[in-house]
Amino acid sequence: MKKKWAALILTLVLAMTVVLAGCSSKKEPKEALEASAVNAMKMTSYEMKSKVTIKDLQVTSASADNAAASQVMSMLKNAELTIDGVYQNDPQQTEMTLGINLKGDMSMSFNIPMVMTQDKLYVKVPSIPMLPLPEDVVGKFLVLDMKELAEQQGTSFNPDMMNPEKTKKLAGEIMNTLFTEYDGKKYFKDVAVKDANLPDGVDAKQVVQFYVTNDNVKEAADILVNKALPKILDIISKEEYREMLGVNQEDIDDMKKDLNSTDSKDEISKGLNDLKNYLKVNQFEVNTAINKDNFPAYQDAVMNVEMNDPETKDNMKLSLQATSQYSKINEKQTFSIGIPKEADVITMEQLQEKMGATAY
Repeated sequence: MKKKWAALILTLVLAMTVVLAGCSSKKEPKEALEASAVNAMKMTSYEMKSKVTIKDLQVTSASADNAAASQVMSMLKNAELTIDGVYQNDPQQTEMTLGINLKGDMSMSFNIPMVMTQDKLYVKVPSIPMLPLPEDVVGKFLVLDMKELAEQQGTSFNPDMMNPEKTKKLAGEIMNTLFTEYDGKKYFKDVAVKDANLPDGVDAKQVVQFYVTNDNVKEAADILVNKALPKILDIISKEEYREMLGVNQEDIDDMKKDLNSTDSKDEISKGLNDLKNYLKVNQFEVNTAINKDNFPAYQDAVMNVEMNDPETKDNMKLSLQATSQYSKINEKQTFSIGIPKEADVITMEQLQEKMGATAY
């Protein structure tokens, strides 16, 4: 009797240990990121907020007009690109607003709302400074019928090209390949949730960082080119992805053959060895916040690099930050723009006519 009770208690303790481990313990950083990437393929609807900010951009060249380049760099410094959107799989519909905010001496800001269905793309014509557009065009939605455009170019339209589900599936396979090739101890680590500077509304159970430093950038590039890229080409070789991307097997085979050629390998090897002479990685980090449902709810990427070509004397410094936040995952979505009504739509032919009339 005592043995039976002891066995029962031991069984209960083991069962509770397994349950608690599954509920509360954190996975190894690389394993957690792999699991969240796979889980992301199950996202059938969501709200999204993304932003890219160019913190610094400096370009100098011995052969170019540096004064003109400096003017352009001034416009782009602290420039922001934002995308706020909503996506649902069934019925397939995506709407987003692209925001462009340029600063400096020639500052300007404008938004471009867009709506995408299974076969059409609607783009709202914005009012852009220095680009005069007819008043009766601004505010209209330019409709692009993908099937008609394909026929005009002598090709057939493949709906899969605008299918976010297949795009996510392809991205998932590629990400899984990349994760497999990079060592978990060298390139991945946990970041304490309290130290991750997560925005309000992001409830993360774990934050994982993928990072590349100046010490391992050569190895990271070598892994990407010589190990990951051939496998990624194998993924793209699958019929469903070839058709979706509109590429043929012959082109993929040529790329693989070129990668495997002796001349190409020698050139790649020389380029990787020379990397230390012209590339300096001050910071390259991608933090991914994983929520309780194992979805990647937030990502923050920071890149700060310098490139200096000793032969041409061309130099560049680039510092940028990119963030993406996902919310209301797999919930019912609300579309604020909706499918534009016929009265608010203009075709490409009508736009060209309007622009032609304006020119005269």
